[in-house]
Amino acid sequence: MNKEPMTDPAASARHARYGTLPERIRFEDMTEEVEAGHGGGAAASYNPEGSWKYYSCLALDLGL
Repeated sequence: MNKEPMTDPAASARHARYGTLPERIRFEDMTEEVEAGHGGGAAASYNPEGSWKYYSCLALDLGL
């Protein structure tokens, strides 16, 4: 960045009001690697024998 004195009054007013931009953050500092937990969600509780309970069909609901 240039450290030259500003001669433009509008530029010096902007600099006085807003100052400088913050330092850049590296991508590596914005991300975090975490080990995935052991499965135990919906896929682990799938029961093919009982899946008919959750099947929704309009024709079946109307008795057709």
